[in-house]
Amino acid sequence: MNPLQQNQQHLNRRHFFGRNATGIGTAALASLLSRDGFGATATQDASANGGLASLPHLAPKAKRVIYLFQNGAPTHVDLFDWKPTLKKLHTEPVPSSYIGDRRFSTMTGNADGKLLLAPIEPFAQHGQSGAWVSELMPHTAKIADELCFVKSMHTEQVNHAPAINFMLSGSEMPGRPTMGAWMTYGLGSEAEELPSFVVMTSITKDTTCGQIFYDFYWGSGFLPSRFQGVKFRGSSDPVLYAANPAGISPDMRRNWLDVISEINEHKLQEFGDPEIATRIAQYEMGFKMQSSIPELADLSSESEETLNMYGPGVREPGTFAYNCLMARRLAERGCRFTQLMHAGWDQHTSLTTELYNQCRDTDQASAALVMDLKRRGLLDDTLVIWGGEFGRTPFLQGDIKNRVRWGRDHHPYAFTVWMAGGGVRPGISYGATDDLGINVAENPVHVHDLQATILNQMGIDHERLTYKFQGRQFRLTDVHGHVVRDVLI
Repeated sequence: MNPLQQNQQHLNRRHFFGRNATGIGTAALASLLSRDGFGATATQDASANGGLASLPHLAPKAKRVIYLFQNGAPTHVDLFDWKPTLKKLHTEPVPSSYIGDRRFSTMTGNADGKLLLAPIEPFAQHGQSGAWVSELMPHTAKIADELCFVKSMHTEQVNHAPAINFMLSGSEMPGRPTMGAWMTYGLGSEAEELPSFVVMTSITKDTTCGQIFYDFYWGSGFLPSRFQGVKFRGSSDPVLYAANPAGISPDMRRNWLDVISEINEHKLQEFGDPEIATRIAQYEMGFKMQSSIPELADLSSESEETLNMYGPGVREPGTFAYNCLMARRLAERGCRFTQLMHAGWDQHTSLTTELYNQCRDTDQASAALVMDLKRRGLLDDTLVIWGGEFGRTPFLQGDIKNRVRWGRDHHPYAFTVWMAGGGVRPGISYGATDDLGINVAENPVHVHDLQATILNQMGIDHERLTYKFQGRQFRLTDVHGHVVRDVLI
């Protein structure tokens, strides 16, 4: 490189940093420079992976997260939160002292006078931990000693979309970065040939209680769009147009991309638009995925024993079981955040029918994922989370005389999630609800507390990972949240 070119490069970099002060995404710029050889560092901070040089804030216990998100809100009192009193008072009116001024959905309105509904299947204790699990979840019951049940979750939203968005982005309104986007922004990617944030969706067949999968559930909000989740399709060809068209060789495609990248870099230097950096990065990722995606989706290397572990649906792309196996394969290949979203838990009038279908489709695969990660030595540094956006009412929605039409309404005041691996204490149940499962009675855990805890396990101080937007420093947990240290090793 001659002195004139060196000077031009120096001026261009000064121009970049000047633009950065007025808006260009820090992570996009850092990743671009480090991967092109500018600003490269020998340190082991996150900038080596395209993240922020200030991260991790603390020693991480987990390298990756797999979030098994159950859209529609699983019923805690029918699955994991055993309440003998609820069974005893079956069909009795809800005591008004439990309700107070609690707000429920418009389908319930005033809860006074509603009839209590007992769990629809028996519970039993399992493992050395003695965790209470419904007979609806026999496979989860077998791994109870691997799990940390958080039974004192509570949230602020009573309707699905705002509550899901709140759980995933810390805000009821769309437009904020989701958890996977924050992690990719802060920590970068360890997967050179795959996206760092992958999303897969599924729904139980023939369900009448599905939820819409909005794109903002895995969006990057005001972060550069390169940090948003990449949604894989529910097919054996999860990414469209990964293969070259007929007559186009890999060398031809590589040459075209090199020319396009050079043009885009000139535009980036001129305008400082972070979306140009996104375009450069995504073109490059698309080229790498031409070889990585077919290998990822090829399950021929999986043993019959492994496939059978996940259940019969594992061979059908787009099912929850298939997605769970794909999540394990992504974890092996360095994917930072894998978000599986399975719809169908919204049982307002179908508790005695569709709840069984939901458990059948998710129970075995969820348990298999945990055990498969463990036997491969991946569970210790992989945090697995299972849960929905809220719980369901311990009282009936429907006609008590017609068991086929029994259901439960939305319930934000108490619900259960479970976690496994990633430095979380196994074999414990944390927090408790009252004797009817209506209100949190012990060790409450807010949504922002759960988010702070997840980030903590990834080596992130939730108060320090921020991004300036419209004159304010934003973070995933807004101005709230405490790490729940009692559930950590």
